[in-house]
Order: sequence, then structure tokens, then C-alpha cells
Amino acid sequence: MTHPIHPITTLGVDVGGTKIAYGVLRGETLLTKRSVPTPREGWHSVLDAIARVVEELRAEFPDEAAVGIGVPGPLNHDNTEVKFAPNIYGFQNVPLVAYLSEKLGQKVVLENDAKAAALAEDTLGAAREASSSVYITISTGIGSGIVLNGKVWRGFNGVAGEIGHIVALPGGPVAGSNVAGALEAVASGTAMARDATFAFGTPMTTAEVFDLAQLGDTKAEKIVQGALRYIGMAIADVQKFLDPEMFVLGGGVSEVGPYLLESVQRYADEYVSGFAQVQIRKALLGTDAGVIGAALAARS
Repeated sequence: MTHPIHPITTLGVDVGGTKIAYGVLRGETLLTKRSVPTPREGWHSVLDAIARVVEELRAEFPDEAAVGIGVPGPLNHDNTEVKFAPNIYGFQNVPLVAYLSEKLGQKVVLENDAKAAALAEDTLGAAREASSSVYITISTGIGSGIVLNGKVWRGFNGVAGEIGHIVALPGGPVAGSNVAGALEAVASGTAMARDATFAFGTPMTTAEVFDLAQLGDTKAEKIVQGALRYIGMAIADVQKFLDPEMFVLGGGVSEVGPYLLESVQRYADEYVSGFAQVQIRKALLGTDAGVIGAALAARS
């Protein structure tokens, strides 16, 4: 189902642990995208950096209507504060909307970064024709967002879609959320690199273990396929529970290509066991999804 696109101009800011990406969305077109390093001196310095890049864009695009900001980590119930962002130094209990609204003198909309990317892929990306979709990003951790009829589903407490923190292996490795055996602790890029480093006895990256797996190295295959089985299992569980029309896989690990997508599809089909067909697609917007999604959130 194609969603209506407002022909207005909004700013999008995607805040990460190492960089702040920002850009301008007019209608369906991302006019510009830039980035600056994320400050490491605490949350005030990060918000001040956001204010500077927003002011930079406003000077160039005076017709902008609002700014949307995507940040990793859980938000409070009304999406005005960041409870904590695990990969950004000093980012705990941050009154982002109040601080930046006053500093900038305009409407500021806060969204979880994975939910923002989910909105982008549902509105302008791989799930554009779908009535409902679940976006899953596989990278340092595993995040996700649910979009139903063009709107992000947050749940009663605002934490719907935290698929990376569901328990996949009881008693397994501990994730950043302090959950033993969480999906991201056993299937993220970080988890695969950790297991490969231990198995091969030398530091290895996620890309290296995938390269070896695709070349037929049996040890690497066991590590990668074990992780992708967990992801396929989680997708099958969500399919049986929520029954979305489509799943979209994004994040750095998804760039591996057909090897990953085909493996996850195979495991999802195995575990869904005839309940419903699982449709999985690769994300289309790549690294632009966070900025585009934040800008789309500003139109809410």
C-alpha cells in the first residue's frame, strides 16, 4: 500500500555513537546528507552539536517545517526524553525535546533510530507497497521497528519492536540490556565477530567471518549459520504472533547480500511451519534510512 507523501520540507538528524548524520527531505527526495563526529563530552555537548547542524540546514532551507531526531535506545512514554543510549557517552535521562525546542525555537520530534528507519523503509523503501512491515537492523546490535498502516507501532510503554532483546538462548551470553541470551547477544555482527575471534584464536571482524563462510570454511559456516538461524527463528515467531505483510532486513550486516537473505528466509520458513508465508526483503535505503525516517517522523 503506497502511503501519501507530504510535499513539505523537514530536517532529519540520525544520532549514532560515532557520527551525527543529518539532511533535508523535501517530499520524497533527500536533498542533502552530511555528517559530523558525535561529541564525547556528555549529552549537553551532543545536543549542542545537533543544534548547530540544524541551524546550518535552516540557513540553507528556510522553508523547513520541523526537525526530526532519531536516537538509539529506549525513549520515555511520550517520546520527549531518551532514557539511555548505550553507545553514546553520557546519554542518560536526556530531555532532548525540551532542550532543543527551546534552543531552536521550533517543533522537534524525537524517535528511536530503528523505528525511524522502519518508517523510512515502509514509506519510501522496500516495504512501500506493504500495509504492514517489520524492519530489522543487524549491525553492532539488533534493533527493529513495526509499522502498521503507515504508522509506527510503539506499544503501551513505547518499547514495541525491541526484537534484539527477546530471549533466543536462555542462559546464553549477556547483551547490553543485561538480558542473558538475548537475540543480539547471539546473532548480531558483534556476536559473530566475538565467536569467530574465539574459534579462530585471532581477532576477526564480522565481514571476515562472512567471507570465510561463503568460501566454504566449515568453522565460519557454523558461526554464521548459527546466528542466522536465531534471526530466522525470531522472524518466524513474530510472523506467527503479529502476521505482518513483510519483513525488511537492514543494517551493516545485511550488506553481505543474498547469502544472508537466503539463509534467514530458509530458517524463517522452517520455523514458521506452515502458519503463514514469510516475506523478507533487503532494505533499499541503506545508510540514508535513519535521516529519511527522522525527517518523516517530523511530519507526524
